[in-house]
Amino acid sequence: MTVVGPFGLSVRDQALEADVQAGLAAVEEGLLEATKSDVPFITEAAQHLVRAGGKRFRPLLVMLAAQFGDPYSPGVVPSAVVVELTHLATLYHDDVMDEAEVRRGVASANARWGNSVAVLTGDFLFARASHILADLGPEAVRIQAQAFERLVTGQILETAGPRDGRDPIDHYLDVLAGKTGSLVAVACRFGAMMSGAEESTANILTQYGERLGTAFQLADDVLDIASDSHESGKTPGTDLREGIPTLPVLRLRARAESDAGTPEDRALCELLAGDLTDDVRHAEALAGLRAHPALEEARRDTVRYAEEARATLAPLPACTSKAALEGLCDAVVHRAG
Repeated sequence: MTVVGPFGLSVRDQALEADVQAGLAAVEEGLLEATKSDVPFITEAAQHLVRAGGKRFRPLLVMLAAQFGDPYSPGVVPSAVVVELTHLATLYHDDVMDEAEVRRGVASANARWGNSVAVLTGDFLFARASHILADLGPEAVRIQAQAFERLVTGQILETAGPRDGRDPIDHYLDVLAGKTGSLVAVACRFGAMMSGAEESTANILTQYGERLGTAFQLADDVLDIASDSHESGKTPGTDLREGIPTLPVLRLRARAESDAGTPEDRALCELLAGDLTDDVRHAEALAGLRAHPALEEARRDTVRYAEEARATLAPLPACTSKAALEGLCDAVVHRAG
């Protein structure tokens, strides 16, 4: 039994393990090649997060989805590079919007070089992804463009907030489907499509990716509150300190506003609405959320999306790649506790 990919995913088939490891190694080389520039400073900035590491969650999904066709097809690795470059580009932009100082355990690009360089570096990565994508055909370009539109729409919806009368939790889940689920879904579709898998298989894997991507982000929400050492390189309660309303906070607010809400619920909401840049207030808020039923409700939401992802795989024939995809559902749930 060997560990590959994020979260210690176990692959019990030697042939599958070899294919996945070789594919991910090729993606890593492709990422370094795609982020080179004739201008050394651009290379340094573009490779900043590549060299910082990361889970390579999306390339892993490309490799596993490609097992349903010919995993050695020439478009598989480039499509995985495209998806990861797109993801990395969004991180540069996200860190500017969030004024984040740390990403993947290193200084964020905006903290190191300023907002302008970070934004332009993200744009550079988008351009390089598009260049690779052009060689994969018009259908791949269309799929990526649609996903990118959804990703940007999700970000705008998050910034704008829910419209009047809209359930904030439903709004938030829509945001996650756009910001995270859309690109994870593309990873699965590209793997299937580039390997020549059946269209019905590609559709199933796309639906799987959308749900798994949402579960993945919900697990991060839970980890931001519950863990002592955040897997993303951020310290616990980072989203809380920055005033980002993740699912546990939204669940708390919904409870406080309901008939079942208690004075303690409302007091915790008031604390969260205050200045959490103060370390004492931040620690109190973090402890309060860790002990509150809202955190367990958010865990259950994570499990629900992971189980929905698993259920979409049911029509696919039993094989080692399907088992690995099911294992990712287990791994996401495990991350959420």
